[in-house]
Amino acid sequence: MNKNQSSWLLLTYKVPPEPSKVRVAIWRRIRGLGAVYIQNGICVLPTTTEHQRQFRMVQSDIEQAGGEAVIFETTAMDDKQESLVVMRFKHDRDQDYEEFLDKCADYKRDVDKEVQSDHFTYAELKENDEDLKKLRGWLDKIKALDFYGAPARVMAEQQLAECEAVLEAYAQEVFEREQNLKGEPPPKVAAVKRAGVAKASGTSKAGPVSGRTTKQGGKA
Repeated sequence: MNKNQSSWLLLTYKVPPEPSKVRVAIWRRIRGLGAVYIQNGICVLPTTTEHQRQFRMVQSDIEQAGGEAVIFETTAMDDKQESLVVMRFKHDRDQDYEEFLDKCADYKRDVDKEVQSDHFTYAELKENDEDLKKLRGWLDKIKALDFYGAPARVMAEQQLAECEAVLEAYAQEVFEREQNLKGEPPPKVAAVKRAGVAKASGTSKAGPVSGRTTKQGGKA
């Protein structure tokens, strides 16, 4: 055993089959901690004080629901076994990042639709700003559970930066139009602005996904 190997907290548990909502609630809570399942009823997290506290609270909930739970602190037998577990963590986070990338693509398409429709208003700017805040918050939550630097993290950060650039270009056009007494900038300026927003919004590699709803609830 390599002394430099990671230390794991391993939670093994079982809960009564009914009511099913209790079993599902426990599963969701464990997944929400960023834990991965080795198999049914056996999950792991990197050893930290925070994770120890969270697993103990889950253990208490399981016992109150009439189930059984035991927590171990352990290490992998060798580097190969450890890498298999780490790969599971990265895989789960990559799935989260991929969903996030889809929503970034949605965001840029939605802003581009406003640009193509020549719809530049403070109301729309405010809505787009709120949606961008939701994207930032969602990415922060994923990164907080990304214990081993999943490969898709870099792309997710890049796409969020592109969304920020798209909003900035849109906002500048809104500000200029509001300052113009007629509400319309010179045609040449408007064309340049529209081209800038369209260029920024067309760089995502994520596939099309309809709507702005996310798992977090509300718009994203």
